[in-house]
Amino acid sequence: MQDIEQPARRRILLITLYGGVGGIERLALNLYRHYRSLGDEVKVIKIVRLRDDIVSFGRDEIALSDRDLIDMSPLQRMGFYFSIPLLLAKSVRTHGITHSIAFGDMVNFFSSLSPSREFRVASIHSLKSVELAASTLLNRLTRLAYRTTYRRFDRVVCISRAVRDDLVTNCRYPFQGKLEVIYNPHDLHAITEAASEELTPEEQALFSTKVVVFLGRLIEVKALWHLIRAFQDLLGRGVQARLVFIGDGSSDMVDYLHALADGYGIGDQVTFLGPKPNPYKYLAHAEVLALSSHFEGTPNVIVEAIALGIPVVSSHCTDGVVELMSARDLDDFDTPLELDAGIMTPPLVGHRAGITHKTPMMPAELALADGLAAVLENPRYRESVRRNRGKLLEKFELARSAQQYLAPVQKRAKDSA
Repeated sequence: MQDIEQPARRRILLITLYGGVGGIERLALNLYRHYRSLGDEVKVIKIVRLRDDIVSFGRDEIALSDRDLIDMSPLQRMGFYFSIPLLLAKSVRTHGITHSIAFGDMVNFFSSLSPSREFRVASIHSLKSVELAASTLLNRLTRLAYRTTYRRFDRVVCISRAVRDDLVTNCRYPFQGKLEVIYNPHDLHAITEAASEELTPEEQALFSTKVVVFLGRLIEVKALWHLIRAFQDLLGRGVQARLVFIGDGSSDMVDYLHALADGYGIGDQVTFLGPKPNPYKYLAHAEVLALSSHFEGTPNVIVEAIALGIPVVSSHCTDGVVELMSARDLDDFDTPLELDAGIMTPPLVGHRAGITHKTPMMPAELALADGLAAVLENPRYRESVRRNRGKLLEKFELARSAQQYLAPVQKRAKDSA
């Protein structure tokens, strides 16, 4: 009997900037676990590894620095930046890497400069025309890389149609033949299993009332001052609820959000839990997931909420929200918009500078409060999520997305130069 030839084992390198609990890190962890389950050898490079990292890859983890970038002097940081492409190439040679996947603009940029020759994948996770609008050095370098060194990637993954269309139309990305829309894969079984972990008695008390949860980094782009302002308006309507933030952020941002809540006199109804290794057990006990971002790609946390049957109220931070929250393709729509997984409210804009508890409410903030009130007071939104869960989650199935990342490139029309 003739032996069946087995496919060669892949040696895969995943490259991330940090090891926090953000969407990119969870994406890398999902792919890491899946590729290993297939028998692939997988290594993970963290550009920076910190002591309080939530996501860890054990013995397969390689750190290029144990010092945070903000702790380096400008000269040290510049020297480190110049060394990264060479360090990536060294890791590729040392471990015999056949495929690499970079996550996010900064990591994509360093990977594009590496002289290595593996099958190389980049991934883009947000609307670049918005994110790169400011004329900073990093933004200018990223735009230059789009037109030049990105030609070295075999595949450039956009995590939604909205991200791809923005890249082509608004950023005039030249190598369109290498673009591929691949929705972020999720280990749905692992999410639901983690969500079954019991809460401590203190946590049970916290979730004994209706809870609005935010899950993610407490950073500027998430615009969480809008959420606190909408929440205080909600309480002013007589709705009994609590707002819980899960995630890390700079002390400046956390202090500002605390002060804003205290200024409204709602500090007792707003809780900051910090980063948690298992955020799903909290999300599973929430009434609603809330997002107030100015812009996003396709927020992973929306998919995670859907997996747990939790409705979502999100600002119109990207058309990708519609892709996540609707089982149908919607091209023309206005906000506020009711979707299969909840409600999308109008876009939120404006820097936090000068916003205090005395600042008049914005119409979009009032619309966010309307959406939260509707979901908290009407069980049909939760019923809709659970009824449509299967259709909503089809495109996020882990095995399919992971396979698409590293599938051989199909022959296409020649990229424009």
